[in-house]
Amino acid sequence: MSSKRDYYEVLGVPKDAEPSVMKKAYRKLAMQYHPDRNPDDDEAAQKFKEAAEAYDVLSDADKRARYDRFGHEGLRGSGYQGFEGGFDDIFSAFGDMFGDLFGGGGRRRGGGNRPARGDDLRYDLSIDFDVPVSGGSEEIALTRHEPCEPCSGTGGKPGTQPETCSTCGGHGEVIQRQAFLQIRTTCPTCQGRGRFYAESCGECRGKRRIATERKLTVNIPAGVDDGMRLRLTGEGEPGHLGGPPGDLYVFIHVRPHEIFERHGDDIVCRLDLSFPQAALGADIPVPTIEGDDSIEIPPGTQTGALLRLAGKGMPNVRSGRRGDQIMHCFVRTPKKLNDRQKELLKELAVIEGEKVGDGPESGIRRFLSRLAGD
Repeated sequence: MSSKRDYYEVLGVPKDAEPSVMKKAYRKLAMQYHPDRNPDDDEAAQKFKEAAEAYDVLSDADKRARYDRFGHEGLRGSGYQGFEGGFDDIFSAFGDMFGDLFGGGGRRRGGGNRPARGDDLRYDLSIDFDVPVSGGSEEIALTRHEPCEPCSGTGGKPGTQPETCSTCGGHGEVIQRQAFLQIRTTCPTCQGRGRFYAESCGECRGKRRIATERKLTVNIPAGVDDGMRLRLTGEGEPGHLGGPPGDLYVFIHVRPHEIFERHGDDIVCRLDLSFPQAALGADIPVPTIEGDDSIEIPPGTQTGALLRLAGKGMPNVRSGRRGDQIMHCFVRTPKKLNDRQKELLKELAVIEGEKVGDGPESGIRRFLSRLAGD
């Protein structure tokens, strides 16, 4: 608990702030970091929980007094756990406030007996390096919780009828009072449904949903890059009580290639050249992501030079315009020479005014290295 920030600092209020000031500060933070407005944002989710916990403590007279006197350690000693249960606990505790902020849609996790949107799902998909060149499709197997078929998603034994919950009177919620707040929470007896079955379905055991594997086809657009995500609308978890389903987010992971690397829309690779090719120039074949092509090597090409094949890179995922293939040149210095090769290089050395020999440090090897641009 000692690593937690000061609750007054979290809400941005002074220590003598009135309840109305703290409520206003919390409403502002809740609106800013609410998960419905920041999907898949872990930092926003953490700040949302942090603000909720701070307000939960400071809006309660007893908790606030203990916190003011003993700090976080005092709360821990009293058994306070915060909102370790996650968003469901927060929406249950402050459901009325969120409904006011978001037009009745604040409790996105499906508490109570109101329709609610289903949860979003994530799937990590690995594809080969060349797939983004023209795009394609991949079949995936996804597990999600769908309504139980034998009981039609009611959770009750087929053929039986539900009974009205006596705890909440069929409303699905019970009212609790905490300090100056009137809090509506999900009925613990019927779990917010307003009705319950005396006998549970033998297939889903009253849970109403069963984990089901579904196969889906994911269309991969040309130009998609590593780390991008694709959204499949309506392919997430089913909604609650007739609410819309969530979405499926497919995160793309591109497998590395043994030759090529991607830099933006360009493809980069290494191009090894022999000394004669670099010195005299040549028209040589080169690999591309779509097969062999050819490139003209200018005479006198040095190690480190960059050569470009226009339009041989990746397509831009938005415009479709293709990048280039960029080749990083490396001139190979021969390691073994026969007598004829040595004689020819010695003649060249004489013409160049170079003193060469056969030693590993100061001979032909050093001469070749200088010619190669090393």
